[in-house]
Amino acid sequence: MASSTLISDSEAWKSLKAHVEDINKTHLRDLMSDAARCKSLMVEYDGVLLDYSRQRATSDTIGKLFKLAEAANLKDKINRMFNGEHINSTENRAVLHVALRASRDATIQSNGKNVVPDVWKVLDKIQDFSEKVRNGSWVGATGKSLKDVVAIGIGGSFLGPLFVHTALQTDPEAIKSAEGRQLRFLANVDPIDVARNITGLNPETTLVVVVSKTFTTAETMLNARTLREWISAALGPSAVAKHMVAVSTNLPLVEKFGIDPNNAFAFWDWVGGRYSVCSAVGVLPLSLQYGFPVVERFLKGASSIDQHFYSSPFEKNIPVLLGLLSVWNVSFLGHAARAILPYSQALEKFAPHIQQVSMESNGKGVSIDGVPLPFEAGEIDFGEPGTNGQHSFYQLIHQGRVIPCDFIGVVKSQQPVYLKGEVVSNHDELMSNFFAQPDALAYGKTPEQLHKENVPEHLISHKTFSGNRPSLSILLPSLNAYNIGQLLAIYEHRVAVEGFVWGINSFDQWGVELGKSLATQVRKQLNASRTKGESIEGFNHSTTTLMKRYLEASSDVPSDLPTLLPRI
Repeated sequence: MASSTLISDSEAWKSLKAHVEDINKTHLRDLMSDAARCKSLMVEYDGVLLDYSRQRATSDTIGKLFKLAEAANLKDKINRMFNGEHINSTENRAVLHVALRASRDATIQSNGKNVVPDVWKVLDKIQDFSEKVRNGSWVGATGKSLKDVVAIGIGGSFLGPLFVHTALQTDPEAIKSAEGRQLRFLANVDPIDVARNITGLNPETTLVVVVSKTFTTAETMLNARTLREWISAALGPSAVAKHMVAVSTNLPLVEKFGIDPNNAFAFWDWVGGRYSVCSAVGVLPLSLQYGFPVVERFLKGASSIDQHFYSSPFEKNIPVLLGLLSVWNVSFLGHAARAILPYSQALEKFAPHIQQVSMESNGKGVSIDGVPLPFEAGEIDFGEPGTNGQHSFYQLIHQGRVIPCDFIGVVKSQQPVYLKGEVVSNHDELMSNFFAQPDALAYGKTPEQLHKENVPEHLISHKTFSGNRPSLSILLPSLNAYNIGQLLAIYEHRVAVEGFVWGINSFDQWGVELGKSLATQVRKQLNASRTKGESIEGFNHSTTTLMKRYLEASSDVPSDLPTLLPRI
């Protein structure tokens, strides 16, 4: 068991705390004027360029962060993860999402067994099944090809695959592979989400993928039963076996549900939900939509970053640098939030996915040994594609709270447009903002500059930008399946680095359990009140009042939801 000593007790941590005073005496205007410094704060690997020169950091800061990594035994913790040790100690599990995209000849051990052959057994099964569906040799109950896929899952069973799907939708190669097909994701138990997902679909041409490791997740299974009824009502109960498949480890419940266990695709307890996009959770629906070869390139991109993270020295290691800089911004400079700003509409679902990867992983208040943390860990992640975000929340970032920003740009657009007579192409216009915004945040605008521009005196304070607001830039060569895999893995490993340094368990999520257990009590009460007229008992005055109002106002809700489905 790891030592209960907190990282904040180390000399490296204390040295960084003292160093903050030195950094507070600097301004990014001055730091950016040092060309040698800027050059030293750039790293490139496999086409990905990281520029972190606009961080409030000097070479001394970076050196101290490496000392902190050493004090936290970061290299050893990375090795333990890749070696399959049970670093998720509260659940006694290994953390091996890297095995999901390992090459077929790789060796990654868990409990003394190489898990890579098992991974590829599932991948081969996905390839075989998805090709049969796509080429029409697997058809629905009425003999029609299955062109439409609805993937049912929530949280990690939804956000990651949705991000990748959204990013691939406008990639030329992926477009060609997906011609005539559509993929939808049903996550929310809200019946509105059901309605939106089946609108315009024909049960005869629809395949439903139910994603639930245990096959007991309340929201997912209610949605699955709802679509099972939708299919059964139209095609008969026997059609379920041809129109529904599962991603699960609980084969008895899969079979009891009506799905052939042979049509269940496995994953393992060493795959955390938010790290599962490279498992059957994501690979199956994405392969049905785009074909396995496209998805395999996505896996290879992620694997490339895995190897970089595992073997590169920290000075050149993109995920390690990103993780250490996040620790610096959160725990030393006191910045609680981080904005993820991709300058590509194809990445519109990236920030929502990273919200879960980051905040569910590192939103912890105790160390991995259960000791309360005397410092803040984790950060609030949010984001929106540029330039949309500029017309939304950038005002706060420029002149309100200091929020470190990740700018993500792409050299080559998926869909280039250059209108005749325009000064620049559409992508150039987008990227002009990508290049300008970090400088605007770093340099700001002084009252002296405004006076020289003859700005009226009463507006000087309103138009002053303090600058000195940190950001970093990640530039991808393009946004194909390989690059999307790279981006995913960079951020997954960044989160792990933060957790390793803070000394927390980034791979459990007990914080989501309490609300779910309380919801179970409410569910029982709602059922008892509706079916037996029982009064509400056992809740506080506030909750009791709200539930009474809800039950009174919704007493006319139809009890048989499936009868509504044909009208959707």
